[in-house]
Amino acid sequence: MRTKTVEQTVLRLREWLVLALSLFLSFALSPLAEGHVGSSGVVVQKQAGNYQLLISIQPPDVVPGTAKVTVFVEKGRASSVGGRPIYFQSGDEGAPTYDVLTPVDQNRYEGDLWLMESGSSSIELTIDGPDGKQQVVVPVVAVATALRDMPPGTGWGLAAMGLLLVVMLVTIIGASNADGVVAPGQGVPDKLRRRRLVGMGVGLVVITLILTGWRSWWNSTAAEYRDVQLYRPAPISTSVKVVDGQRQLTIQFDTTGFGKKEQSRRLYSFILPDHGKLMHAFLVSMPGMDAFAHLHPVRRDTLHFEAALPPLPGGKYLLFSDVVYRSGFTETLTDTLELPSLETTVRPPGAEGAARSEPSDRDDSWLITEPLATPGLKPHAASVPHLDSDMAVCGKPGASLTLQDGSTMIWMDSPSVDSPGQTLEMGKLYTLKFAVADAQGKAAALEPYLGMPGHAAILRSDGSVYIHLHPIGTYSMAAETSLSGRIADTSRTFRYPNAARFSDSIDTYVAKLKALPEAEKNALLATGMPGMNHVMKINNMVEFPYAFPRAGHYRIWVQVQRNGQVLTGVFDTEVKEALF
Repeated sequence: MRTKTVEQTVLRLREWLVLALSLFLSFALSPLAEGHVGSSGVVVQKQAGNYQLLISIQPPDVVPGTAKVTVFVEKGRASSVGGRPIYFQSGDEGAPTYDVLTPVDQNRYEGDLWLMESGSSSIELTIDGPDGKQQVVVPVVAVATALRDMPPGTGWGLAAMGLLLVVMLVTIIGASNADGVVAPGQGVPDKLRRRRLVGMGVGLVVITLILTGWRSWWNSTAAEYRDVQLYRPAPISTSVKVVDGQRQLTIQFDTTGFGKKEQSRRLYSFILPDHGKLMHAFLVSMPGMDAFAHLHPVRRDTLHFEAALPPLPGGKYLLFSDVVYRSGFTETLTDTLELPSLETTVRPPGAEGAARSEPSDRDDSWLITEPLATPGLKPHAASVPHLDSDMAVCGKPGASLTLQDGSTMIWMDSPSVDSPGQTLEMGKLYTLKFAVADAQGKAAALEPYLGMPGHAAILRSDGSVYIHLHPIGTYSMAAETSLSGRIADTSRTFRYPNAARFSDSIDTYVAKLKALPEAEKNALLATGMPGMNHVMKINNMVEFPYAFPRAGHYRIWVQVQRNGQVLTGVFDTEVKEALF
């Protein structure tokens, strides 16, 4: 019977449609392994009760998508680890239940967690075992960052499959419209033949209209993803001018696109201080990377931040500015600027010598050293050690340099958590450990710098990878505090307070911190960062957990404080491609 044949053809058509759709989605929605400036993913090392944890979270490049979560229980006896996403807008009341992570070996747990909303979110981990039950909140920024073009071969293959499906569907419609029984040996009546042709024509028109509408919908969806959902850093404009003989850097948020694209909007009135500063700005000279500054611009109004420049040489610089919003959303804003040289800076009448270089914040720091070594060659400057060339074997300290106060900073041998060894490889978790010894070779006690044992900045030689590191990891303490407070709030939705009153209260708090003596300031900062419980057993050492996202040559600046002076050490290293 012809009806049975039509039904079989429809079933085969359905199977072809499912296969084609699966292939299309697998290529169209596959995320790219690309991270934006600031390094992709989050690495955290912290103490939670009796547990010492090293956590790695790799968020998806397309949202909704799955985040890959890896937890190393370095100390403590854990029997299970669970995780769930919590979004800032919905809070704890709107969060899903915990997913149990899979134990990979004795102290390692892994799992995939779905992130369904873009923006500021967090992963709440629960560790349970003989050493008690603890919870850890890890801030995560989940935004779409990937675009992928379909391979030409796949596109042509899917187009051919689609054409075949259209022909089959039109044929089926024509056959079903002229369905009937024809006696054996008799030809198809003209009436049935005409009905079949009419059915095929009508079916072709209907399918064409459906495909036209589908194409319009798809183009609209792709345009919305590209123009609205795809993350783009907030634009800034920077300038340098001379005020009373002092070079002054101005950073201005660009709001020209606010009225056209919702994606570009930012709540600049709701910027939070991160360990006491509203903005952390890093200046690095290019291409030699021999001049470095860690500045803390002062907010003049909602859109303008200013900082006095230290005595950096003139030339081209990369600027990286870190800010944290009330939602816990963290952002690194970048720009390129040209600094006028000190010798050519215009000075006021009667001034002598070069322009003044007095910092606008007492916590500003800078360093001028030798340029980055030529790729593949050992550095010619003994003052900039290269870990791969200078380090000793058998876990003994290697690369070392003399700091500004005569003490010595040593980069200790730091094997990977995944596979111990001396060669740094991309994608593997490392604990970068640094120690300081005084002129006599004894352990030199370190003081808190902005409430922390130390800071580090890592930059790839081409500027494509940048991260501001803390001993606790790659995320912001202000983001953790904001998200932890939101989780404790039982409200399902969040309402922002008055913008003017909020920004005024923040400015008052920051000004109070600047006026306090160093010890009181660090004590106050410590109370505001309850998650910063990363205390070193030896007071002359500082550690930073990190996974290099790309192979290449890197420069690392390590900043500690001793006797009230911020000391900056600089190290070069090369990161190899992963061996497997």
